[in-house]
Amino acid sequence: MNAKGNTRRGRGLKTDMAELSVAETVSKNHTMSTKLSLVDKEILKTLLASEGDASPQALEHKLGIPRSTIQRRRKHLENTYLEHSYSLNLANLGYRRVDLLIFTGGGATQAIAKELLKHDSVTYVGRNLSRQSVGGHTIDLRAEAIVKDNSELLGLLELVKAMHNVKHVIWSEIVDVVGERSVPMSIIDKL
Repeated sequence: MNAKGNTRRGRGLKTDMAELSVAETVSKNHTMSTKLSLVDKEILKTLLASEGDASPQALEHKLGIPRSTIQRRRKHLENTYLEHSYSLNLANLGYRRVDLLIFTGGGATQAIAKELLKHDSVTYVGRNLSRQSVGGHTIDLRAEAIVKDNSELLGLLELVKAMHNVKHVIWSEIVDVVGERSVPMSIIDKL
């Protein structure tokens, strides 16, 4: 315990707890705010840097606050701001992930998207707001699909082209990931 009565390292437990109580009040009132406490930001940074592998003990040691507080804040952050996912290594299983870039017409973008999702090979469909132009065509939808080979890809392309109000479709495939990064810590600092 130091002269100010704080029992932990850093800025002090009392200050950290005051920030937590503000964040908890916001959480209890179900008000979505992007203003996070310093403690929440540090927990997020640590979780992202460790890819979610940081133990409560490691967080307690690093941040100098009680484990129960860390567990409560971590649960809130994981439920509200973090996404967890597992994905298959499709290349090792003999499959490919391709993107279909689709130009639609007749105001049928939403209906086409729903129709695409009925097909087993289609795993994701998103409407584009940016309205990119590729080869003179405006891309309204991006669909992600899993295919085994070129024959399956060709069949899928023909199926999409045959859909009512689909004007044009092109496909793209990532063949080599050059690099990947997590969200920059500077963004967390701005929250």
